[in-house]
Amino acid sequence: MEQKILDKVGRYKFLSEPFHCDFSSHLFMGHLGNHLLNAADFHSNDRGFGMNYLMPRHKTWVLSRLAIEMTEMPKSYDRFVVETWCESAMKYFTSRDFKICGKTSSSEEAKVYGYGKSVWAMIDTETRQPVDIFEIHDGLIKEYIDSEKPCPIQASSRVKMGKEAKLVRTIDTYYNDVDVNGHINSVKYIEHILDLFDLDYYKTHFLQRFEIAYVAESHQGDQLHFYLEETGEAEKMQEYCIKITKTGKNDANEVEVVRSKAKFIKN
Repeated sequence: MEQKILDKVGRYKFLSEPFHCDFSSHLFMGHLGNHLLNAADFHSNDRGFGMNYLMPRHKTWVLSRLAIEMTEMPKSYDRFVVETWCESAMKYFTSRDFKICGKTSSSEEAKVYGYGKSVWAMIDTETRQPVDIFEIHDGLIKEYIDSEKPCPIQASSRVKMGKEAKLVRTIDTYYNDVDVNGHINSVKYIEHILDLFDLDYYKTHFLQRFEIAYVAESHQGDQLHFYLEETGEAEKMQEYCIKITKTGKNDANEVEVVRSKAKFIKN
């Protein structure tokens, strides 16, 4: 059956649920990340190249890079929309953008909370090797490339760690860390990284930009080791680079799994 071509941009409604918000009644960054990934899943499923089509064929999407830049986080009970679209696609990777917006209470002008940029790969779930994205429905994804819609934030940078990076935490991984692909969930890494900063820090700092790059998979039972380095400090800004490594139950050698960068603005 011929695939019906939909709009290139998907628009999905979400609610900032109160128990998904932090002490300040603003949405946790981790929950925002989940909403972005859900929007990506809805968009790709609606258009015929999502998980519903891929999983029975032993294929899946995996997140490679994510950057989120916010001017404000939705408050408790705020209703907001995530727009998402594919900016570009190559044989093994596709770039997907996000816009987080809502309505102000006093006007019909769209309120923009922030933007996101991501890179995804398609892999074979049995071999864990890359899959040619254009093999799916004869390259259907090409019909949905929108390189003109603006997403005015920088893509993820290459995070460089120096010798000054310190081991600040080691944690075990459990059932709740694992996602549908059988490895540690993309958003769980975000939550574990942001837990490196205590509550008092968040009372005086706003997380303006967060970047994460996924280097290798880790699984339930692995230990994760977090290295932190402060790389930039100005009057109203602090920037940190974070590296996560893993050790397995029977392997004491550390293998890098994640690199990340967090930029905070002082209130």
